[in-house]
Amino acid sequence: MDGVNQIRIGTLVKGDQAVRVIPQILEHGFESFSLTFWQTTGTVNLDELSRQMENILSESDAVISSLSIFGNPLTGHGDNADTLASWERLIDKARSFGTDLVTGFTGRMPGAIEDSLPKYAEVFGELAKRAQDRGVRIAFENCDMGGTWEHGDWNIAHNPLAWTHMFEALPADNIGLQWEPCHQMVSLIDPIPQLKKWIKTGKIFSVHGKDATIAWDVVREHGIHGPKQFVWHRTPGFGDTNWTDVISILRNGGYEGSIDIEGFHDPVYRDALEMTGQVHGLNYLKRCRGGDFIPNPS
Repeated sequence: MDGVNQIRIGTLVKGDQAVRVIPQILEHGFESFSLTFWQTTGTVNLDELSRQMENILSESDAVISSLSIFGNPLTGHGDNADTLASWERLIDKARSFGTDLVTGFTGRMPGAIEDSLPKYAEVFGELAKRAQDRGVRIAFENCDMGGTWEHGDWNIAHNPLAWTHMFEALPADNIGLQWEPCHQMVSLIDPIPQLKKWIKTGKIFSVHGKDATIAWDVVREHGIHGPKQFVWHRTPGFGDTNWTDVISILRNGGYEGSIDIEGFHDPVYRDALEMTGQVHGLNYLKRCRGGDFIPNPS
């Protein structure tokens, strides 16, 4: 892929489905793929998967942008029993996939966000050292997973004040954010001024391509705790965010990663229309970055 600081546009694919799915969608022009796992890498042979990915992508310019594990590594309870070990596996194998980035949730202990900070610093302090030894970075997705400041079961990295506390508790250069506007808009936070502020910190390592639509008429009449839904997750191109501004801010801030579409959330472009929506989002985001790179005359 030619170009200076040409941000790649890609999509998320479940790790255990990547060998089947990526060959079918590669022709649509996705430039990167983030391989994701839920709570555990399970029985997936990561060495074999990395070899298969190298073979599948060998005749394209697409890359694996990140490996992700979404679970609670702080408690390890129930279905999260393997989450911490999965973080370790992905950190160990990331480079064999051609990526230096492993992402996911921080996890969370019972109680307020402050109550999780000591355990977070302990667990991710060790993971950050492990990652540093392997030339790997760690980034946290900003989904609240239904949690608030006082309560939650999955993730403390969903509020900008929490990010400040996290980076103070664990000041590691290879720990940052997997940012997206959607999860901030769900909390009625304006993502644009937030991005302008946080891009300057150098802590935005990855971006998810997910947007939101806010029904401000519902908010004004019923608030956010009434019976009417006031916000929907959307595929880029169908939501409220100005992605031209997002990409301009990222570029001005020196961001050189990818924007990977997080699909399977849009209330309209879903089911039989899922890939219709995702490919529209792909082409929309490419237009927002200015299209294909065009070299200047010599």
